[in-house]
Amino acid sequence: MKAPFTTVADIVKQGSGALLPALLLAGCATTGGAPAAVMLPAVNVPAEAETVPVGTPNADAADDPAIWRNAADPAASLVLGTDKKAGLYVYGLDGKVRDFAAAGALNNVDLREVRMADGSRRILVGASDRTDRAEPRIALFALDGATGKLAALGAETFLPAGHAPAEAYGFCMGSALARGELARAYVVLKDGSVAESRLLEKDGRIAADYVRLVKFATQSEGCVVDDAGKVLFVAEEDVGIWKVPLAGADLVAQPFARVGAEDGLVADVEGLAVAREDGGRAWLVASSQGDNAYALFDLSSNTLSGGKPAGRFRIDGGTIGGTSDTDGIEVMLGDFGPQFPEGLMVAQDGNNAPKAQNFKMLSWRSIRTALGIE
Repeated sequence: MKAPFTTVADIVKQGSGALLPALLLAGCATTGGAPAAVMLPAVNVPAEAETVPVGTPNADAADDPAIWRNAADPAASLVLGTDKKAGLYVYGLDGKVRDFAAAGALNNVDLREVRMADGSRRILVGASDRTDRAEPRIALFALDGATGKLAALGAETFLPAGHAPAEAYGFCMGSALARGELARAYVVLKDGSVAESRLLEKDGRIAADYVRLVKFATQSEGCVVDDAGKVLFVAEEDVGIWKVPLAGADLVAQPFARVGAEDGLVADVEGLAVAREDGGRAWLVASSQGDNAYALFDLSSNTLSGGKPAGRFRIDGGTIGGTSDTDGIEVMLGDFGPQFPEGLMVAQDGNNAPKAQNFKMLSWRSIRTALGIE
């Protein structure tokens, strides 16, 4: 049985609605008379590779990437990227297209490797489907890691019947939180609501089963789940970054970083990614779209008041062009072959003129070295 859909009034009553996050983050602001913070300088890190441009020209089309690491052959890993006017691409690390699924207006994408009921493993890909601007859906695909091909599994509705019109916007996935689930899906709606659903095997398909919701005051999009920490991070574009613990009964947002020099963010705050080492050390990376930069937060150093920037960088220099107006990003640490020996970052490039938008790829080792991370 699905949990009842939570209204905005109910959310505010529970202490996780639009008013509470706005008040909490306002409480993080510098008090009157305190010295103004100085924005950390951003160092340049060159891109190592780039993808073939998306097929939609002369438009804001490329949006959000995801990474699948091939543990058996790291250099054969795959990058997925949305063309929000047309569908979903699969690229190799050489940037060439391996597959394209013409699936409509897919905005953000994420994936998880899951174990099916029959014991088989599947690379499950999900994306926010905004083809219908009133009925949000999660578009689901199975990715074949050997061939790079996508198999469409359908587009699942997830909000209870009778809900108000809503537009799917941001999207991220997390590991299962309860027995019987494949994974959890988080859809950021255009009004700032974030709806959590279980992804379950049901009647021969993968279904989305609504669980709960958290509401932010203004438009949000970027999100990422830190599976190890059981935390959802959400970017409220003009306000900052929120941290939402997933272990409790309710989703309650906590302030993490705010737009401004102190936390190294310039609105809009867009894509978010978690870079986690095998030993447990982790960073949150955020697209600071307003100044074409990326802010890095050391998650191990966070306090109750949130995170502080450990450094800032821009993608620039080298033989490949840099990035600007970045929407979605993704980072994954580990061996990705000789070009990306310690990890891979992928960032959407909002201005790849004279060609259509695309995605740039860079080495985590280059980021770490440029920022002086030991």
